[in-house]
Amino acid sequence: MLSSRQRVFEALYSVGAAALKRSNRLSRSLHTSSVLAHQMFDRIPQPHSFPLIPKNHEFDAIEAFRTQLHLGMPQNIDEIAVSRALKGCRGDPKLGCQIHAFAIASGLDSFLTVCNSLMNMYFKSANFDMGLCIFEGMSCPDIVSWNTVLSGSQDSASAFRLAVRMNEFGVGFDAVTCTTVLSFCSISEEFLFGLQTHCLIAKRGLGCDVFVGNSLMSFYFKWRWVEDGKRVFDEMPNRDFVSWNAVISGYAQDGNHGHEAIRSFLEMAREGMMLDHVSFTGVVSACGHEVQLEAGKQIHGLALKRGCGAHVSVGNVLISMYSKCEAVDDAKLVFEKMCERNVVSWTTMISIDDEAAVSLYKYMLADGVSPNDVTFIGLIHAISNQSLVKEGSMVHGHCTKAGFLSELNVCNSFVTMYAKFEFMAEAVKVFEEISYREIETWNTLISGYAQNGMSQESVEAFYSAMRVSRPTQYTFGSVLNAIADAEAISLQHGQICHSYIIKIGFSLDPIVCGALLDMYAKRGDISEAQKVFNELSHRSQFSYTGIISAYASHGDLNSVMTLFNQMEEEGVRPDSITFLSVLALCGRLGMVDLGHKIYDTMLRGHKIEPSPEHYSCMVDMLGRAGRLKEAELFVSRIPGGPGLSVLQSLLGSCRTHKNVGMGERVADQLIGMEPTESGSYVLMSNLYAENGEWEKAAKVRRAMREQGVRKEIGFSWVDVGGGGIDDSLRLHGFSSSDMSHPRSGDICYMASFVDYEMKVFESERVSFLLTNTPGTAEDRQT
Repeated sequence: MLSSRQRVFEALYSVGAAALKRSNRLSRSLHTSSVLAHQMFDRIPQPHSFPLIPKNHEFDAIEAFRTQLHLGMPQNIDEIAVSRALKGCRGDPKLGCQIHAFAIASGLDSFLTVCNSLMNMYFKSANFDMGLCIFEGMSCPDIVSWNTVLSGSQDSASAFRLAVRMNEFGVGFDAVTCTTVLSFCSISEEFLFGLQTHCLIAKRGLGCDVFVGNSLMSFYFKWRWVEDGKRVFDEMPNRDFVSWNAVISGYAQDGNHGHEAIRSFLEMAREGMMLDHVSFTGVVSACGHEVQLEAGKQIHGLALKRGCGAHVSVGNVLISMYSKCEAVDDAKLVFEKMCERNVVSWTTMISIDDEAAVSLYKYMLADGVSPNDVTFIGLIHAISNQSLVKEGSMVHGHCTKAGFLSELNVCNSFVTMYAKFEFMAEAVKVFEEISYREIETWNTLISGYAQNGMSQESVEAFYSAMRVSRPTQYTFGSVLNAIADAEAISLQHGQICHSYIIKIGFSLDPIVCGALLDMYAKRGDISEAQKVFNELSHRSQFSYTGIISAYASHGDLNSVMTLFNQMEEEGVRPDSITFLSVLALCGRLGMVDLGHKIYDTMLRGHKIEPSPEHYSCMVDMLGRAGRLKEAELFVSRIPGGPGLSVLQSLLGSCRTHKNVGMGERVADQLIGMEPTESGSYVLMSNLYAENGEWEKAAKVRRAMREQGVRKEIGFSWVDVGGGGIDDSLRLHGFSSSDMSHPRSGDICYMASFVDYEMKVFESERVSFLLTNTPGTAEDRQT
């Protein structure tokens, strides 16, 4: 008996066939009708067999499975039908469970193919326990069974345990096993397991398999074993475009083999391999690393020609490449022409365009793209650079609302931002709200304190960090900068840091050595600064400038010029700070001719534009030598007019050489520029007083009082050398006639006692010399 549905299909076929027989002409329309009739016939379900389903049509297999059940013909469903139907259950575990129940009821779960398909379905539905339960119940699992469980492993540890178990049970690894194991080695710490797998591959002769070779390359490139990855590539007898993409991406991601990535791409193109978006992504990234703008442009053109230019990943790396090559306009043009933009596209643009970062962020939200933690890091950095306080608070609110304050890097960025805004209270508040702090978090706080002149807090934060984290070179760099710039902190703390540096093994790090050298130089310990300089394996511009500045502050002209000449002989270009130190020393020593020579070398030899500090040094040098007219002429030729420091130097020279007329002209300019700056008033008052013009001196002092200008008090510090770290963290500061210290009475008594002792010692020394010097009493008296 035929079903009604079968009779309908047969009737439709009869109508189509009869129409074909009556036709004498093979028209195109009738031919089409015949084809349709045959298609209808083919769709008639056979009563005694499951329909043949083409490969990769698993959803059709599910539909056929359902049809057989609806027709009441479960006997037509065999193990192949169940396996095919299970493959179509990806993402639908409920349907998979129903098919599993049918397999159990029909006894088809005893077939190996059904069990393998069931495991695969459960693993892809993230039901690892159920898949493993099926595996454990199998009496004779084959290599497909083992590979299915291996692929479905939740983590690398369980995958490695299973691989070891396979080997113990004598199950031979095939290409799928090896590629799966290597994929887990690429995402975990088990590098040695990957090496052992490579040995097994070589032993079993699986290295010829292109998929295994590709997996091996990815494994080595991930671990930055670039030469080994390239060796695998070279030894592969057959390579597909995935092989070429792997070697290009491996070179590009390493960061130090950009040229090799570009060469591999060109070789790939010459061999006629298919170039896809992965190929272009890798090579464009390499062009960015190597700052190869022209090569990047040519590859950009090729990507457009091959139809890959519109791919979002290619567009993203093009934006990055153009920005690294300082072609920001080209990067913006690529971004504007992108048909599709994802979070990486917007984040890259926000990171390279500080001025438009906030606007881009708003457009990104309007475009329906959700930001990630990297987006906020770039946005906060842009806001910090532009000191956009209001926008910074707004973004902080957005991050709080979106839950991104749980991301440590975002919180670190906010600490840095508030530190740059000089809102250290807010920075500390963000820091204290972080539940888990890594050393990078401590570094931001230490650096923030140092940048805001809070050196004591910076050192205290450093000691707190040392108790809970292992410091990095940036930790030491920040705290040493704080100690270097703080006269009120004992040098003992710098020496303690130096001890830690030696103990941890950072004594050869260029960042740490540079900071150590700078710290000792600024704090006046020239011998330690020289030791650090001598131990440097590579002497940079920064290290040379640091040691030259140290000797310059000590007035050692011979050492300064020796180091300066040595610096140029080694091909290290001096910068503006180097020349500033040398010029300042020439001024203090009255070396006018040498100073002029150094200044000309800076301008003509190194093309360095003078800053106000350089002009001030030149004026001070001429003024100290008494060449006031020449100094005044030099001031008049400064582009844009002289600054405050230049005029102060000239006024100081006027006082030294008692040139009242020029001093009055300069003082008028200074007071006009900075009416509340006390230095100009004090210098002019002293100039009048030293020339006996007391009325004018009193008039200047009176003008100071009327303007509310107060002379800045000079402080000195003393390190009493207490027993502990806390005792020396803050030195004792004092000024002239200062009685603010709680033990000022004891201090004054001790000072007078020391003064008396010194006088007694000097009297005894003179008496001893007179008594023991040969000659007559009259000669000695003379």
